[in-house]
Amino acid sequence: MIGLLHGRVAVITGASRERGIGLATARLFAEHGARVALLDLDAADAQAAAAALGPQHIGLACDVRSAAACQAAIEQATQHLGPVDVLVNNAGLTQRRGVMDVTADDYTTVTDVVLRGTLQMSQAVIPAMRARRSGSIVCVSSMSAQQGGGVFGGSHYCAAKAGVLGLVRAMARELGPDQVRVNAVAPGLILTDFSRGANSDDNKHALAKSFPLQRVGQPADVAGACLYLASDLSAFVTGITLDVNGGAYLR
Repeated sequence: MIGLLHGRVAVITGASRERGIGLATARLFAEHGARVALLDLDAADAQAAAAALGPQHIGLACDVRSAAACQAAIEQATQHLGPVDVLVNNAGLTQRRGVMDVTADDYTTVTDVVLRGTLQMSQAVIPAMRARRSGSIVCVSSMSAQQGGGVFGGSHYCAAKAGVLGLVRAMARELGPDQVRVNAVAPGLILTDFSRGANSDDNKHALAKSFPLQRVGQPADVAGACLYLASDLSAFVTGITLDVNGGAYLR
């Protein structure tokens, strides 16, 4: 069976954590035939994660806060794998803060990764996608952006993730005529290393009993949504926010 991403090149940021959404997405994309560039802050971690997927994949160091680093990573990915067909903006950072506790440094720390990093990585792939009149950009937001918290992270995290949703719609509108699709995924409570720092696993499972599906999400659940948006199954879909939250937030 030919995979949904057979012969395509995908770049995924924040992709080296063993129990993370980025690596789960990389695994699923690889299973569906994509050649994947896994990006993360630490080159050794990214390379190890890529090696575990197979020799046709690469791991690269990239700090998405730097536009130059984003551009360099895309150039390396293109050189080794070919033109980029899919970008998944997954790199993220959170802090638990009350609104009156958020400092200017806190705000910069979170928004530089979550929002500015999403913009800069997208800017690095857009020119080539436009020239080829083909491409899919998937941005990972959060249910926290939709309901003002309730998962983890302070008000500045909610604002940054909400900014991602606005950016997605703006890019979808602007890039649509060039046949470049841009969509968002909004995970709810997902059992990742990222979320484990905010609450205990027992508390998460207890909270999940109130969800319609009555379970905590897994990274693979979000990866499946990213695969749909990256593939031709969603060829007429752009500018949407795809909720992956077990029914915890219904709209």
